[in-house]
Amino acid sequence: MTPVAVLLDDAGASAASGEFFRCAELIEAEGVTHTLSVGDDPPLLAPLIVREIPGSALLDATSPYGYPGFTGAAVEPVDPGKIDWSATGLVSLFLRHRLDLEPPLAGARVRNTVQIADPSLPRKSRPSDRQQIRRNAQLGYTVRRVDGPRASDPDRAGFLAAYEQTMRRASASARYFFDAAYFARILQFEAAWLFLALAPDGEVAAGSIVARSDAMLHYFLSGTADRHLRDSPMKNLVAAIVDFAERLELPLNLGGGLAPGDPLEEFKRGFANRTAPFCTSEIVCDAQAYAALAAGREAGDFFPSYRA
Repeated sequence: MTPVAVLLDDAGASAASGEFFRCAELIEAEGVTHTLSVGDDPPLLAPLIVREIPGSALLDATSPYGYPGFTGAAVEPVDPGKIDWSATGLVSLFLRHRLDLEPPLAGARVRNTVQIADPSLPRKSRPSDRQQIRRNAQLGYTVRRVDGPRASDPDRAGFLAAYEQTMRRASASARYFFDAAYFARILQFEAAWLFLALAPDGEVAAGSIVARSDAMLHYFLSGTADRHLRDSPMKNLVAAIVDFAERLELPLNLGGGLAPGDPLEEFKRGFANRTAPFCTSEIVCDAQAYAALAAGREAGDFFPSYRA
C-alpha cells in the first residue's frame, strides 16, 4: 500500500511533545503552521513551516530550526519516492532529522557532522583551552546558569546583545537574527537553561541557550560580545556546559561548523569526544512545478534550488 502524506492545519499541535525541538514553546516561536502526517498505524508526524514561494501562488515547506525530526518511528525507513505527496499541495519539502537516531525516511543526506561531548567516554580538552579558561577565571570572568523560565529581562537582553554581535560578525542571513520575543518564548521551556559568562565588570561577555531534547543536551544558540572576543569567554561557558551535561548524564550536542573544518567546528572539536551525522531529507513533491521554478538557476548545493 502506498503511504499517503497529508498536511494537518493545526500549527504543529499534532507533532508537539515534551522534547525541546517539538515543544509548544519552540513550535510557536518558529511560526510552525502545520503538521506533516505520513502513513498510518501510527503515522509519522513532523512540525512544518509552510511558505508561499516568492513570485508564485505555490507552496513549499521546511522543518523548524534545530533537530525536530518526527514523532514516531518507522519499522523500516520509508522511501520518499514511494510516498504519495499530492494531497500536501507542496512543491518541495526540507526535513531536519533527529540526532543519534536512524532517519525514518530512506535516502536521507548527511548535511553536517556535529560534535558531541559524551560523559560515557573520557573527557576531552586541549591544554591551550584549559590555560585560557584558567586565565579568564583569574581575570575575574565567572559563569552563571539560569533556569530558562526564570531568566530575567536583563539576562535575556545581555544574551541577545552578544548573540546579535556574533551574527553580524558572521554575516548571517536575516533568518538567524531572532528577536527578543523569540528568546523569551523558547526559554519558557521547562528544560531550557541560559548560561552567561560575565566579565569582571558584570557585563554579559558571552551566552548560550541549552536545552534537553531526545535524550541529549543541546547547545542551541550562543554568542560572544565584540569587546570580549579576544578573551574567548565562550571557552569558560562551554566547559561549564560540559560539566552540567556530565551531572545530567546526557551527551552534549555542540553542533557543527558553518563548513567542514572551519574555525567554529575546530573550536567545538576541542571539547568533543565523538561525532554524529546530522541528516536531512530534501524531497521534491511536485516534479513538474519544481523543474519550472528551478529552470535556469545555478543553485549549487542549495535546496530547494529555486530559493538559492
